[in-house]
Amino acid sequence: MLRDPVCGKKVNPNKAHIQIEYKSETYYLCCPLCQSEFEKNPEKYHHSPESRKKSSRH
Repeated sequence: MLRDPVCGKKVNPNKAHIQIEYKSETYYLCCPLCQSEFEKNPEKYHHSPESRKKSSRH
């Protein structure tokens, strides 16, 4: 389980609302509201290590 970088909720990567690639990292978001907040200011959430995973499978 990872954490949504916006709200801190635990997110199962396989069931996340959306995954977003930003600066070679993958972020898993739980809902459209968190997606919107992340997209407004992704740099704010970029350095949240619990919420991201390296994109080595692309």
